[in-house]
Amino acid sequence: MQTTIAQKAQFRGVGLHSGAAVRLAILPAPAGHGIVFVRTDLDRARIPARWDHVTPSQLCTLLDNGRGATVSTVEHVMAALSGTGINNAVVEVNGPEVPILDGSAAPFVQGILEAGLRQQPGAPLRALRVLREVEVQQGEAFARLSPADHLEIHFDIDFADAAIGRQEKRLDMANGSFVHELMDSRTFCRQADVVQMQQNGLALGGTYLNAVVVDGDKILSPGGLRHRDEAVRHKMLDAVGDLALAGAPLLARYTGHRAGHAMTNRLLRALFAQPDAWEWVTLTPAMENRLPGAGVLASAARLLPRARQLAVA
Repeated sequence: MQTTIAQKAQFRGVGLHSGAAVRLAILPAPAGHGIVFVRTDLDRARIPARWDHVTPSQLCTLLDNGRGATVSTVEHVMAALSGTGINNAVVEVNGPEVPILDGSAAPFVQGILEAGLRQQPGAPLRALRVLREVEVQQGEAFARLSPADHLEIHFDIDFADAAIGRQEKRLDMANGSFVHELMDSRTFCRQADVVQMQQNGLALGGTYLNAVVVDGDKILSPGGLRHRDEAVRHKMLDAVGDLALAGAPLLARYTGHRAGHAMTNRLLRALFAQPDAWEWVTLTPAMENRLPGAGVLASAARLLPRARQLAVA
């Protein structure tokens, strides 16, 4: 059945690219509502969290309601909602960008788990099942969806900087894999890119504490890495958030090779442009138990201390 957050969860921080102070709240929503962002500073303008509301942007996922209201850098909060199994929520934000917090999804997961989840009886949960392979490419990069009975992610990256290098990881997203394996992995960038981005008016809220900054073989962020392969884990985290913009759980295998936000959105657009490549399916309890957020609430007591620690790291 469908789920929502049990009570309001609130967050404060700065936008990664704007550097502006911002407040965000996740609130309960009725069955069938989906995830909708609300700009409280723009007369409560509503922006659906859906693939067809994504507009091209640099270095993040930006949603546009087509009437002048936008919200950017939504991928981490979307990943947290998907990874904890929330289908319906209102996400209020008082500015044009979601707060970056510590650069990962862990603080959002912490807030969601502390608020709790509420099941919505009488509201069956539907998912999108991929029936045949769909792929998009750009140069050497590609992203692919292929049939599977639950969400799986396979990602690989290759960077010249020795601190990152080539990394590859596969995950079955059932059994709480998102919160156990991905939620704490932070966004990353090269020191040279930071300088260039800030000269172009981006990354104004970025610090060594809310991103992993590398320079050749050096990790410049205090405390080093949370995982040896934190970079590829963060790319997988981003993919979970961007795939959540399908508007329903995906039953598919996602493969990303040097892929990013724009390519994952192109992949969803390619999928929905081919009606014979997917179908709606009403989930049985056994199928629901294979979704990314299944069973997370039951293990909240164990997960919260780690999420709380990472939220202030």
